[in-house]
Amino acid sequence: MRDHYKGYRLPKSVIGFAVRYYYRSKISLRDLSEMLQDRGLSVTYETIRNWCQTWGPVYARDIRQKRGSAFKDKWHIDEVRVKIKGEAFWLWRLVDSTGEEIEILLQRRRNAKSAIRFLKKALKRIGQPPRVMVTDKLKSYNKAHRVLLRTSEHRSHKRSNNRAENSHQPTREKERQMRGFKTPGYAQRFLSSMGAFLNLLKVKRYSVSAKEYRQKLKESLSIFHEIVVSHPQSI
Repeated sequence: MRDHYKGYRLPKSVIGFAVRYYYRSKISLRDLSEMLQDRGLSVTYETIRNWCQTWGPVYARDIRQKRGSAFKDKWHIDEVRVKIKGEAFWLWRLVDSTGEEIEILLQRRRNAKSAIRFLKKALKRIGQPPRVMVTDKLKSYNKAHRVLLRTSEHRSHKRSNNRAENSHQPTREKERQMRGFKTPGYAQRFLSSMGAFLNLLKVKRYSVSAKEYRQKLKESLSIFHEIVVSHPQSI
């Protein structure tokens, strides 16, 4: 099997390494360029940006296909304010009870119509409603629950949605590192891909033993490596 994607001068493994680190870690394009230079590879940060924009969504799609949709049946939903070029947007995020991201959607509004649109998108991906839906006190969720999730229990007690609220932290960290998102479309594409990378690669090291952590990380990296090397030569 060829070790290069068609039209690229560097091996698949190098492209996969750069894309993985950019989506998984709080690292800049210039830092990645220096890391590769330290390994004897001269790559500009603009080239790495192109790799990430081209291959990030492709790898993310393959990660989702490999892992399937076996999420827990307890959903935590929350929304966070994101400013893009001075304009306010709302990033809606849905995670399961283990913190795995199921769906995100960047929208201009924080009303019932937006909540329904977001949950429809999530249901289309999962294919079935949750057993429990946990939200904050936003009243828009009440209507969305009545319209789409009548069979699910709806909980909105104080502090019961810390799981979803904590899931926004990587977005905030990456937003600061990137000095803000440039357009709503780019933010949606990037954050959606980042969620897939984190689901696979962010092993919860503090909830398992060191031996189990190393084994889980090894398995996750093996899955990602398989995706990188087995992908078609061009897209």
